[in-house]
Amino acid sequence: MVKIEQFVFNHIEVNTYLVYDETLSCVVIDPGMENQRENEYLEGFIADHRLKVEAILLTHTHFDHIAGLKWMYDKYQVPVYLHADSQKIMRQAEIYASVLGFDTGALGDIPVTTINEGETIDFGESRVEVLFVPGHAAGSLCFCIHSDKAVFTGDALFCGSIGRTDLPTGDQGLLMENLRTKVLTLPEDYKVYPGHGPKSTIADEKAFNPFFNPAMRHF
Repeated sequence: MVKIEQFVFNHIEVNTYLVYDETLSCVVIDPGMENQRENEYLEGFIADHRLKVEAILLTHTHFDHIAGLKWMYDKYQVPVYLHADSQKIMRQAEIYASVLGFDTGALGDIPVTTINEGETIDFGESRVEVLFVPGHAAGSLCFCIHSDKAVFTGDALFCGSIGRTDLPTGDQGLLMENLRTKVLTLPEDYKVYPGHGPKSTIADEKAFNPFFNPAMRHF
């Protein structure tokens, strides 16, 4: 049984997730902290709960989702997992971030471990399965914890919407196909933890998301 803590960080309001189990081992998904205050807030939670950070998981590498990656890696020195196709975007993130007032620090020296569809990442007594769901951005991943019926969708799927596809490497047709065949095929009682906004369920997205249920569209 895992516990999932959601933190909303930076001025683009990214959901950063800290997931831990009874062993107190944890992973951090999309560290979006943009300043020392947010860094200290997350650090304090980890320390207060006596958690051991085992890994950092990146759904994708748009700058708002990795604003705190440099700090977190320097602090905890744990593996950073991403898809190989995300590496180019990660190298560009510093430039895009600086234009919008973020200081990500130097990302190029952070060692990363690439992962792909169907691979798993273990922490404590828990296991994360990787889904490859490009369309919002090259290399986009979703992370499933089947034991707890949870899927972390990054910016692929939101409550009542999908990720934007008008940025470089975006492809709406590809995103829709991946969501239909890999995410919405999960059991309906799975909770959806997106990269922005409130959580949802697979059942609600199938029933109420206008991208998948034409009856919910309003023109």
